[in-house]
Amino acid sequence: MPEIDDAIVARVEVTPTRDPAHGDMATNAALLAAKPARRKPRDIAEELVEKLAQCPEIAEVSAAGPGFVNMTLKPTVLQDVARTVLTRGEQAYGRSTLGEGQRVNIEYVSANPTGPMHVGHCRGAVVGDALANLLGAAGYQTTKEYYVNDAGTQVVALTWATYWRYLQAIGTEIDAEAFAEFTPNGLQYQGAYLIPVGEALAKEHGRALATDEGGVAPQDVWFEAVRHVALEHMMAAIKEDLSALGIHHELFSSEAEVLKSGQVDEAIATLDRKGLLYEGVLEPPKGKKLEDWEARPQTLFRSTEFGDDTDRALKKSDGTNTYFANDVGYHARKASRSDMLIDVLGADHGGYVSRMRAAVSALTEGKTGFEAVLCQIVRVVKDGEPVRMSKRAGTFVTLRDLLDEVGRDAVRFTMLTRKADAQMEFDLNAVVAQTRDNPVFYVNYAHARCRSVLRLGAEKYGADAVSEAALAQVDLSSIHAEEELAVLRRIAGLPRQVEAAALAREPHRIATYCIDLASDFHALWNKGREETSLRFIQEDDQHASMARLALVAAIAATLRAGLAILGVEAVEEMR
Repeated sequence: MPEIDDAIVARVEVTPTRDPAHGDMATNAALLAAKPARRKPRDIAEELVEKLAQCPEIAEVSAAGPGFVNMTLKPTVLQDVARTVLTRGEQAYGRSTLGEGQRVNIEYVSANPTGPMHVGHCRGAVVGDALANLLGAAGYQTTKEYYVNDAGTQVVALTWATYWRYLQAIGTEIDAEAFAEFTPNGLQYQGAYLIPVGEALAKEHGRALATDEGGVAPQDVWFEAVRHVALEHMMAAIKEDLSALGIHHELFSSEAEVLKSGQVDEAIATLDRKGLLYEGVLEPPKGKKLEDWEARPQTLFRSTEFGDDTDRALKKSDGTNTYFANDVGYHARKASRSDMLIDVLGADHGGYVSRMRAAVSALTEGKTGFEAVLCQIVRVVKDGEPVRMSKRAGTFVTLRDLLDEVGRDAVRFTMLTRKADAQMEFDLNAVVAQTRDNPVFYVNYAHARCRSVLRLGAEKYGADAVSEAALAQVDLSSIHAEEELAVLRRIAGLPRQVEAAALAREPHRIATYCIDLASDFHALWNKGREETSLRFIQEDDQHASMARLALVAAIAATLRAGLAILGVEAVEEMR
C-alpha cells in the first residue's frame, strides 16, 4: 500500500452504500490515493481488500467499479448498535460534537407585533425551532432569538387602530371610515383581536385618553400609553401562540431599543472607518420606468466588495437611516456574541440575504458568518378547498386556528416533511387521517406499536426485565435475519443524519429519517405475521424474545431521539 499524506486522508469517505446488495459501507480511498501514488485505482483497491479482509468486524469486502471498496459488516457490529442506543439513551444517542465550541444565533419568526400569529409565520417558526434543536444535537451552542419590530410605520398604524378600539370601548360611536380620517395612513388593522386591548385601555385609563366628548384627543395625550399597551398585549398573544406550538425563544430583542442604544449609528461609523461608505446614486430598481425614478444622492455601503450584486443605501437623501441600516445595527449586536448568524426568513426576503451577508462580513472582517434559510408559503386546504379566513383575525388564518384544528405535533411534523424552500400544501384532512399516507400518524403508530410490544414483554417477563438498562445487557446474537439487520442499519444511521442535516441546515432530513425508520419497523412487524421466527415475543424461547425486545426498545428510543429534534412528542399508545 502506498503512503497517503494527510490532505488525501482528510478527503477519504466511508459512507453507507446506496444499494444494500453492495454491502453496508463503501470507501473512495483507492480513488484518492491513485494519483499521488501513480497507480491504477483498481490495483490499490485490491490491496485494500486484502487488508480489510483481516478486520474482525468485516464479513465481506470487495473491489467495485473503477476503484471503490465495498464492505459488509458482521451481524455482531449491527447488534452492538442496539446495545449502544439502549446504553446511551434517547437523550444522548445521535448527538454529535461536530459543532463543539461554535456559537450559533438562530433568529426566527420575528413577526411584526401587529396582530395574531398566522399560518404564514408557522412554517418559519417550526423550521427555525427544529433547526436550533438540530444544531444543538450536533454540538453547537445555540441561541434562539426573536427580533421584535416595535419601531416604524406599522407600529404607528397598530397604535392608531388600538386607539380606535379604545374609543369604542368608552362608548364613542365611530366607524372605521370616519376614524380613518384622523390617521396618518388610514386604518390598517381592523381585526376583532384589538377589541380586548381597547377594553383593557378603557379599564386602566377610563376616558382620560379622549376628549371630554369622547372624541379623538391630540396624539401627544394618548399615543405612548396606547402604543405601550398595544405592543404588550400583542407580544403576550404571540408568545402564547408560540408556546402552544412548542416554541420558546431564549432572547427577545427590541428594534426600538437597538435604535435607542446607538448601535445602528455605531455600526455605520464602523463601516465608515473602514472606508466602506460613500455618497452616491443608485441605479433605478429593475422593472421601474425611468420617469418614475428620481435619482438622489445617498450614503451607500460598498457591499459589492463582499459579494453583493449592488451597493446598498444606509442613509436616505434626507440623512435618515434606511431599514437596512437598522438591520445592520441589529446584526452587529448579534455578531458580537456569535460565530454564525442564521436568519429564517420568508421566501420573499431572498434579495435581503446577499446584502446582509456582506454587512456582517464587513463588520466582523469575516469572523462571523451569515446564512439565511428561506421558507416558502403554505397553502392550507380542507376538503380540497382553501380554508376560509379567520373571523377573529379578519384577513387571515391564524396559527391558533390551525393548532385547534389538528394539534401541535401534527402541525410541527407536517411542516417538516418537505424542504423549507419547497412549496407546501397543508391538507387538514390528510394530517388527521389514520393511514400510512399520513407521515405523522405513520411515525407515531410505529412508536406506539413498539411501546405496546414492550408492555406485553413486561407482562410476560416482568417490568424490570424489559427496562432499557436490562435489555442493554441481553445476548443479541439471535438477531440475524436480514429484515432485522436492515432496521439496525437504519438505527446506526441517525448520528450521520444529524451531522449531515445540521451542516445542510435542513431539519426536514430528520423527519424523513423518522419516516424511513418507521417504515422499516412496520415492514418487520408485518413480516413477523408471516414468519413466526421474526415475531418479537417467541412463546417458547425467552432468550430470542429478550433479544427482539431489545431491538424494539432501541427502535423506540431512536424514534424518540429523532422526534425530539423536531419538537414532536412520541405517543405511547393510539386508540
